[in-house]
Order: sequence, then C-alpha cells, then structure tokens
Amino acid sequence: MKRILLISIVGLFLSGSISAQDDLLADLVKEDSSTVKQNITIATFKSTRVINMHSVEMTGEGNLQFMIIHHFGEIWDNSEGGANFARLLGMNSGFANTYMSFDYTPVRWMNLGLAWSGNTSMEGTAKFKWMRQQSGQKNYPLSIASVHVAHLDASEKLDTPNDLYWNRMSFLNQLLIARKFSEAISAQLVPSWVHYNIVPYGNQDLHDIFSVGIGGRVKLSAKQALTFEYSRQLNGYENVIDKSGEIVSYSPNLFSLGYDWDTGGHIFQFFLTNSAYASNIHQLSVNTVKDNLGQWSLGFNLNRSYAIKHKVQTK
Repeated sequence: MKRILLISIVGLFLSGSISAQDDLLADLVKEDSSTVKQNITIATFKSTRVINMHSVEMTGEGNLQFMIIHHFGEIWDNSEGGANFARLLGMNSGFANTYMSFDYTPVRWMNLGLAWSGNTSMEGTAKFKWMRQQSGQKNYPLSIASVHVAHLDASEKLDTPNDLYWNRMSFLNQLLIARKFSEAISAQLVPSWVHYNIVPYGNQDLHDIFSVGIGGRVKLSAKQALTFEYSRQLNGYENVIDKSGEIVSYSPNLFSLGYDWDTGGHIFQFFLTNSAYASNIHQLSVNTVKDNLGQWSLGFNLNRSYAIKHKVQTK
C-alpha cells in the first residue's frame, strides 16, 4: 500500500512539472509571435547605378566594386559619312567615352570611390546611406542616400587662371530618394547641384547648375529588368558659348533607357541615352546633345564586386 501511494505521489509531481514546462513553452511561443519583425527592403535597384546616375544601392560592407561605363559615339551624324560606323561602335576616331571606377564600402552606410572619367579626367566619390526603407518596429517608407563627387580636369591644354589645379575642379552633390513599391517596381527622385570653380566656355557666368531627375526600374524576372532615367536641367542651357565660340541654346533634357541582366557574377546594363559624356557632371550641366535620335548613343555598364573582408554583411 505504501509503495502504491509513493508511486502515485511521484506521478503527480512529474505530471505537474511537465504541465508547467508546457505552459512556459506556450508563453514563450506566444511572446515570440507577438514580437514585430523588422523587414528591411533590399534590392531597390540591382546595381549601384540606375543607368548613368547613381542609385541608392551600395556594395555590401567589405566589398570592392570595379565598374566600367562605356558610351559609344553618337548613332549618326550626316557630316561624318563613313565615320559613323566608328561612332556607333565606339571604335577608333576618339568618339567613345569610358568611365572606370573602383569603390569600396568600409562600413554599411558609406562608400568611397576613385574613377577615371573620360579623357584626362579623374573623380573622387563619396556616397552615404542616411535611411533604409523598412517596416516593423521602425517604419521608414523611403531609402535616402547622398552622393558627392569631386572632378579634376588634368588636360595639358586646359587654360585656367594661374594654372591652378583648384581652378580645374568641379563638384556634384546629389540627394537620392527612392522607394520600392513592390517586388517589380522601384523609383527614385534625384535633385542635383553642379558647381564649377571656373565657368566652362563662358556659360552665362554661372558657377552653379541645378537639375531634377527621376529614375525607375521594372523587374521582368529574377535576372532581368528594364530601367529608365530622365533629368531636367533647370538653368544654364540658354545662350551658351560652346567650344567653337558659337552661342547656342540646347535641350536641357537627359534621357536614358536601359536593360539590366544579372549573370550571377556580373551585372550587365545595356542602354540608349542622349548623352555621350562619361561623367555625371557633364551629363547634367553641359549636355549640348539635342533630342534628335541620331545624336543619341548606345552604351553599357559592367560591374563586378570582390569580397575584401572575410565576413560581408548583406543588409
């Protein structure tokens, strides 16, 4: 009788202990399910460029990116005759413009770059990420970044007061405001400010040129997307003295249409644009190409990232 009573007491104790553990696990599961998850938006754009202009994207922390942006010559110029084929393909005749850059992301919110931007020109770039689109405990509807570029014209033929290199410099500051509306559609607003230390070609004595642009991406598949850009120059495009000394007025509109193809190791971006300039500074401030389709250019972007740190954060 005593043995049966002892077994009964032990059984009640064990069942109570198991019930208490079950209640504790249920409380933990309930608490975990009530916790709001933080969803950070990624891949607003596939590349660090929409087409010509910067996007809010950066390479991952600890990554070094090498990028080539190549603009072929204008599609057709009636005065060039057979040289148009060289223009079209960017071969010979000095028609092509190439931008080559290395940029590195030492911390998640900052990217630093150095580039060769066309003939005898160099650029230094800094990009900062100020806000990341996300939902959950923190709700931010937009991603916001800024880009700051210093451009140096190192041409031997460039005449500047006292031949100071400071007078050869120009600067670009941009604010990038983007939103990913869905898995397929993203858009970005880009107000820009270009400053010249020396006014180029007597450009109305304006040291500062302002513009407002938009860019977008429509995802076709996991590896492919269509992109577009448009920027409107707000001042400095009327009665401009060009290189030949002629006073001209030009279209203040910058258009680009592109196709993104992610191969897994590289991202190819093929585009058609009405600017053959390599640098954003010239595209947004002295793009004297008219809206005639024959003066548009074909081109491509190619970028590749390399992990420098052993552990790379992707968010």
